[in-house]
This record gives sequence, structure tokens and C-alpha cells, in this order.
Amino acid sequence: MIKSFRGQIADGGQETIRLATNNGLTGYNITKFQIMGIDPAGTTQESTVKIFIYEQDSITGTVDLRDPTLLAVAYRETYSAATSNEPEVIIFDNTKFNQDIFITHQDANNAGGCNYYLELEQVKLSTDEAAVATLKDMRGTT
Repeated sequence: MIKSFRGQIADGGQETIRLATNNGLTGYNITKFQIMGIDPAGTTQESTVKIFIYEQDSITGTVDLRDPTLLAVAYRETYSAATSNEPEVIIFDNTKFNQDIFITHQDANNAGGCNYYLELEQVKLSTDEAAVATLKDMRGTT
């Protein structure tokens, strides 16, 4: 089953996607992740939106793909008057997780918020898989 989430996140903001269950036997994989500025034709924007397995203490636009807590990142540049737009860059890990995830947004131009769309494939986890996913989340490793 595919679950979708969409929303709008402020510049420098963080949102929680609630996924945790009591028994941890429901897992998820990211299958789609897209972002779009609030006013893509009228505002110059450089948005970096990231998905983590932990709540972040600080929100930055810096991307470090070595970070084991980073599940996905999307970057999009749009220019006012739609004179040119850069293609969206999206990278996501093929990792199963069973806990809440956290989405952050940073805009290099301080233009405002950003829309996001996220699809997660819901998978049934065995007891062993659930234990491993939970331990990885607790340790911050993948």
C-alpha cells in the first residue's frame, strides 16, 4: 500500500510525519519525493528539503550524503518571471524505517516556504526486521 503526504514547510522549518506504531511491525520505504516553491513563477528560490530519521537541532541547506540519518534530499532552483528553472534534484535511500520521520526546509534566498509531496510504500515487517529497523533508528545508522 502507498501512503502519500503533502504539505507546506516554512523556510527554516521542520515537520514531523507520524509513522510509529505500538508494535513496530509496519515499515516504510520512500518511493517518491517532490518539492515545489509556493510561487514558482514569481519568486526566486533555492530550496533544500531533507528527510531525516531524527528531529534536527538546526536547519541548514548543507547536504552530507554520508549522514546515516539522512533518508532523502531534494533541491530546486526557480527564478522569478520563469526566465529559467533548474531541474529538481532528488536523492533518496532505499532504507526501511518504522519510526516517525522529520522534514526540514532551508531556502538560500529567504523567499519563504516550500511545498512537498512524499509517497511511502507501506510494508509488513517480521519481528526481526522490526527490531533491526528500531535499533537502527535508535543508533542513527542505516
